[in-house]
Amino acid sequence: MKVGILGGGQLGRMLLQAAANYTVETYVLENDVNCPSAHLCHHFIKGDITDFDAVYAFGKQLDAITIEIESVNVDALEKLQSEGVKIYPSPAAIRTIKNKVVQKQFYKDHGIPSSAFIITNSKEEVMQHLSFLPAVHKIGEGGYDGKGVQVLNTAADLEKAFHASSVLEKKVAIKKEIALIVAMNDKGETALFPASEMMVNPVLNLLDYQVSPALIPEKVLWVVEAVAVKLVKALNSPGLFAVEMFIDQQDEVWVNETAPRVHNSGHHTIEANYSSQYDMLWRIILQYPLGNTDPILPAAIVNIIGEEGFTGEAIYEGLAEVLKTDNVFVHLYGKSTTKPGRKMGHVTIMHKDYQDLTYKANKIKNTLKVTAR
Repeated sequence: MKVGILGGGQLGRMLLQAAANYTVETYVLENDVNCPSAHLCHHFIKGDITDFDAVYAFGKQLDAITIEIESVNVDALEKLQSEGVKIYPSPAAIRTIKNKVVQKQFYKDHGIPSSAFIITNSKEEVMQHLSFLPAVHKIGEGGYDGKGVQVLNTAADLEKAFHASSVLEKKVAIKKEIALIVAMNDKGETALFPASEMMVNPVLNLLDYQVSPALIPEKVLWVVEAVAVKLVKALNSPGLFAVEMFIDQQDEVWVNETAPRVHNSGHHTIEANYSSQYDMLWRIILQYPLGNTDPILPAAIVNIIGEEGFTGEAIYEGLAEVLKTDNVFVHLYGKSTTKPGRKMGHVTIMHKDYQDLTYKANKIKNTLKVTAR
């Protein structure tokens, strides 16, 4: 099969690493010729994944296409699908998820538990809803890795609101943040990865580190899994979906967002699960049986993020010390330049003792720093 990936970042890179285990000819469409995926695919095509003509021309020669980021030209994917190219996930699912306004309305329409929300189109509209605060303001399209999200606790925060189509979500009193990855094949069969608990960086608003399987009561886990499966079944699309959820102080489960692709919260599955999220997506695309999602050992992920105040050629301080640690696996994404908050890699730690996992995760977080020359 000839399979294309729209986007050439680190998710595409790890997907291509897993592709080496299968007989598949890989193509990548990306504007940056030095992107993390460029040297790992069989065919690299320079082009804009948001441009109709570029995506359509790229896809005409292929049997199937998947994505590593939602900001793709869905119109081109719909045309390709109508001409027989398999798209994972379906263009309809991508269209629903890529716009947070449409995504929230989808949850409401399908009985998926999600916090109350108001759709706004300007700062002035947000200012009319002071009684709704505290809330989280999310821009409809274009946000990623914590960008396009603002927490509005009081009227003093309203200046941070977006002057664009956005969702104003009622803030949830969070006890835990959970992510659960669901795989679904063309037959509608599903496989669930163990839930992960995410510790989010409050400044950058992106994943700091996480542990999996999450330590949550069994009855709560049942709800988490049931909600995630209901959501993916409602999307009615084969593919891999990461469902991010909140567990509140009363152990109620609320869906935060869904990603229609491989996801940061599943990086640990490369070493820590029998079938990784990347292997699983290839199984779906290539029409193979779904893989075994069981954990081999509990695991933690630490994101390697560019340090504040450093921009330029990346230097990895403390890398040798981290590599000396038992059951630790370092993944660098091949990005030559760093900047504050940029994801430069991740570290997976495996251990049967959760205390040891948390200890090592925090130690690595404080040891491995990305600075610049």
